[in-house]
Amino acid sequence: MQYIAQLKIGTKLSVRTMADELGVSEGTAYKAIKEAEALGLVSTKERIGTVRIERKQREQLDRLTFAEVTDIVEGELFGGADGLGKTLHKFVIGAMELDAMVRYIDAGSLLIVGNREGAHRCALEQGAGVLITGGFGTSADVKRLADERGLPIISSRHDTFTVATMINRAMFDRLIKQKIMLVEDIVTYSRPVETMRLGETAADFRKLSMRTGGTRFPVLDERGRVVGMMTAKDADGEPDGQPVERLMTRRPITAAPNIPIASAAHTMAAEGIDLLPIVDKNRKLLAAISRGEVLEALRYAGKRQESGETFEDLIAAGFGKRQDTEGAAWIYRGKITPQMSGTLGTISEGVMVTLMTQAARGLIRELGKRDHVIESLTTYFVRPLQLESEMSVVPKLLEMSRRSAKLEVELADASGLAAKAMLTVQLIDPF
Repeated sequence: MQYIAQLKIGTKLSVRTMADELGVSEGTAYKAIKEAEALGLVSTKERIGTVRIERKQREQLDRLTFAEVTDIVEGELFGGADGLGKTLHKFVIGAMELDAMVRYIDAGSLLIVGNREGAHRCALEQGAGVLITGGFGTSADVKRLADERGLPIISSRHDTFTVATMINRAMFDRLIKQKIMLVEDIVTYSRPVETMRLGETAADFRKLSMRTGGTRFPVLDERGRVVGMMTAKDADGEPDGQPVERLMTRRPITAAPNIPIASAAHTMAAEGIDLLPIVDKNRKLLAAISRGEVLEALRYAGKRQESGETFEDLIAAGFGKRQDTEGAAWIYRGKITPQMSGTLGTISEGVMVTLMTQAARGLIRELGKRDHVIESLTTYFVRPLQLESEMSVVPKLLEMSRRSAKLEVELADASGLAAKAMLTVQLIDPF
């Protein structure tokens, strides 16, 4: 895998050449190429062969395909099946005259329109896919054109507003996912990971530690799976001939490439580890990340411009922050909107909890320059709050150490206290 990752973009690979050059079996070389293909490092095309390619960015992979749109709108495909794997960058609603519509249609877009055969043909000629609403069909000529151009033409029983809302929601969800940084966004598969093997000894550990300066190494079995972690503490005072399998920590903590960076940071902080092996579903080692790399990624993620709003973002959007002159560090003030209501017409308890935890997060970031994960949360609901009333959220820091903090948060309106929360959090990110 390391050999493949360091190849120049465009280099052709073959199983036999790889096996000869690296001195491994053709079965091992074939398996490595398949794993590299799954990671997006190589691509195999008919009549071309296997070629080293640039690893695609996750935001490119997260674009909706026409096949996914078909599933989202519960559509029926009329033609252009070869184009189902293509991605779309925007959709256009055909609620205008044809001449005006042409200005908005371009290659890679999707035209959402009703029973207008001229618009169907025009969109395909412009390189766009077509989504026909209302359950209508189209002519055999348009279907043939879709097949020729390799552009899908889909029919859905839903109306234009409904399908546009469904597609927009799916695209919006993708934007939210993109702002969540994953482990796979920062790992470098081309960088060798220093490891040990079963059968090696404490003397081998000391030689490796002296050569690399490291003090923590994954231990692999004959199939490359992580079965242990060998550290300087494990080797301390042990004779040189002691096998690592008697000294190592078995079943060490590992992580998959698709977990969030914040989750990896929490694990490393909670367990006190400085190196986290990244493994596939069979626990085979893919890469490793250090605590420093994780914290640097979190600093970067905290500065990224956010795309797409979560429910927490929407709830907190109407609240302004100001510093209090009467003891509390900050007060968040805002108005209870109809979207915050629960089943009884008063503010939802879930919304109140969200507002209190958001206020606590803001205070910790302001005072401690860190982020956190909640370890425990106790809430007390004193009385309901009515819609359209003004309320304030006041977080107070009770205690903060290097690794944890305790807070008290009060939520009140003009009539007094309405809810209260006590939080214990673990600090993970020196912002």
